[in-house]
Amino acid sequence: MRYNTFILSLTIVLTTTLCTGAATAGSLKTHNIFSSNMVIQRDKPVTIWGWAESGQKVSVQFGQEKAEATAHGESGRWEVTFPPQQANATGQKLVVSAGNERIEMENILIGDIWVMNGQSNMAFGLRAVYQAAFESSMAHLPLLRHIRIRGGAESEFVETDIPDMYINSADDPDKNWKVVTPEVALDMGAIGYVFGSRLQRALQIPIGIIDNARGGASLESLVPRHKFADHPQAAGYLAWVEQRRAEFDWDAAMKPVIEKWEKEVAQQRKKGVPEDELSPKPTRRAIRSWNVPGRSPSDAASCYNGMFGAFKGLHIKGVAFHQGFNNAMMNTTCKPKFYRILMKLMVEGWREDFDDPRLPVAAIGFCAGGRTQTRLNFEEMGFSTAAYIREAQRMGLGDVGDPEHTAFIPAYDQKIPQLHTKKKRALGERTARWALKTVYRKEEISWESAKVLSAVPEGDTILVTFDKAVFPDDMGSLIDGFAVADASGNYYMAQAVAKAVKDKEMRSKQILVSSPLVKEPVSVRYAWARSPMGNLKVEGKPWQPLHNFRTDTWDFYAEVEHTDPDGQKKNSDAIKEMRNQAKACLARRLEAETTVAGVLEAK
Repeated sequence: MRYNTFILSLTIVLTTTLCTGAATAGSLKTHNIFSSNMVIQRDKPVTIWGWAESGQKVSVQFGQEKAEATAHGESGRWEVTFPPQQANATGQKLVVSAGNERIEMENILIGDIWVMNGQSNMAFGLRAVYQAAFESSMAHLPLLRHIRIRGGAESEFVETDIPDMYINSADDPDKNWKVVTPEVALDMGAIGYVFGSRLQRALQIPIGIIDNARGGASLESLVPRHKFADHPQAAGYLAWVEQRRAEFDWDAAMKPVIEKWEKEVAQQRKKGVPEDELSPKPTRRAIRSWNVPGRSPSDAASCYNGMFGAFKGLHIKGVAFHQGFNNAMMNTTCKPKFYRILMKLMVEGWREDFDDPRLPVAAIGFCAGGRTQTRLNFEEMGFSTAAYIREAQRMGLGDVGDPEHTAFIPAYDQKIPQLHTKKKRALGERTARWALKTVYRKEEISWESAKVLSAVPEGDTILVTFDKAVFPDDMGSLIDGFAVADASGNYYMAQAVAKAVKDKEMRSKQILVSSPLVKEPVSVRYAWARSPMGNLKVEGKPWQPLHNFRTDTWDFYAEVEHTDPDGQKKNSDAIKEMRNQAKACLARRLEAETTVAGVLEAK
C-alpha cells in the first residue's frame, strides 16, 4: 500500500481530479498507474512521474537508484528516469518525497507488462467463463500481477491520469496492483488471466497484466486521438464528432440530473442531515458517458483518452486486442473499409505513444455468437457483417506492414449462442502461444497462420492453394465452411475436398471447391458467418484455426459518411436487400437438394 507519514492524510495525497488528472495544489502524488505490487517493464528505461507544488524539488528512490526532479508548470508535473533493469523477482521499494510529504510503495517487481485492450469480451471476467473454478484453483502466482482500469474513465479529453474511482472494482478499497491469488484471478479478464498465467509459468519472470477493455466500445474510441489526422476519412470523422460536441447542450443534459439531486438533498434535510454532509452537487461527470458527444465509447479516441493513453510514459511489452461487436453487429455502424483504416492507425498510434516502433500486437478476431451456421441456414447466415469486420481486423493489422510483431488470432470456432462467449480459455492460450513463439522466441512452441496463395477456376471447380497444410484436426472429417459464387455474386454452400497430389510438399495445401448450382465459379469464401461452419486447422492443430477469407473484392455495401443525414436508412436498406438475396439463395439450394433426394428415392 501507499504511505504518507507527515502532514497530509493518505486520502488527500492520492486525490485525483476527474478531468485533468493533475495533483491538488500543494500535494505530492504519483500517477495512479504506480502502486505497491506493480510490475515495471524490464530492459527499458524506468520512468516515474507525478505532480507536486510547482517549483518544488522531488526526490525519488527506486531500489538502490536515486534521482531528483523539479515540479514545473501550472500542474506541477515532475518526472525522473532510471536506467533499464533486467527481470527481477525480488520486491523493490519506490520512495517519493518532497518537503514534508512522502509516498512509499513496496514489493515492486521487474518483468513484462501486457495490456489487454478492446471491449466487453476482453473484459469478461474469469469467474463467468467455463472452467473458472479449475483455472482459479491454480492461480497461486506471486509473480503475476494485475490492475484493472474500469469503464467510465473514458473522456473527450486526452487525460494525464486515471481517477481512483476507475481503478479495480468500484467497491474495492484497495486500488493498488494486486498479487494474483485464486480470488484475484476470478476478478481478472478471463483472456488476460489465461494469457498472463501461461506466460509467467513458461518464462519464470514477473508478468503484469493491465486490463483496460471497455464494454460497448467501438473501434473509433480506441484509436489515439492524434492519429485521426493521418487519414482524410478519419479526419473527417473526427471533425464530425467535434461538431456534435460543440453543439451539445450541457444545460439541457444536466437539468434532470440537477433536479434529481435537489429532491435528494431536500429529503436529506427533512431527515436532519447536517449541511456539510449533504450529497454534493453533481458535475458534468454525472451524465452518462454514452449521452455525451466526444465522451461516448462510440466516439473518437474517448476510451483511449481516459483508459490507455492516460498512462503513456509507462513502458510496456505488448498489447492483446479483442473487439468487434459494436462495429460488426450494428447495421448503421458497420463500415469494414473504415474499420480497416482505423486498425492500422490504432496500432501505429500505440507504438508512437509508448515509444516502441515494434510494439508486439495480437488482434484476437471478433468472437462467435448468436445463431450458428448449419447446412439448413448456410446461405442466410453467410450474409454476415461480422465476417467483414474479421477480415478488416486481419487486413488492417496487415497494413501495418510488420508481420514479425503482429498477429491475427482467429476466434470464430469457439462458438456459443450468447453475446459474451464463455469459451475464453482457448483464446488466452492461443495468444500466449503466439507470444511465446514469436515475441519470446520459444521455437518449441507451435503457433502458425496460413495464407491463401491463389484461387484458380478449373472448369466447374475452384482450386484454392495455401502456403501451409490445412486440414481438419481429426483427419477424418469432411471439409466444411466453404461457399462458392459465379459472376452474379450469389454464394452457395460448396463441397470441398483436398486435391490428391503425389508431391509430399503439396499435400493438404490445395482444396477443390464446387457446387452443382454454380457452373462457372469465380470466387470462394470460407468461414463467412458470425458463428460459421469451418473446420480447417493450420497443420491440423486444434489451436490454429484457419482464418476466414474470401477471394472476391465485392464491397459490403456503399459505406456512407457519418455526416450523411440519411445514412442510417441507406445502410439498413442495403443490408436488408443483401440479406434477402442470401435467403433466396438458401431457398434455391434447399429446393434443389430436395429434388435430387426425391429422384434418388424414386430410383
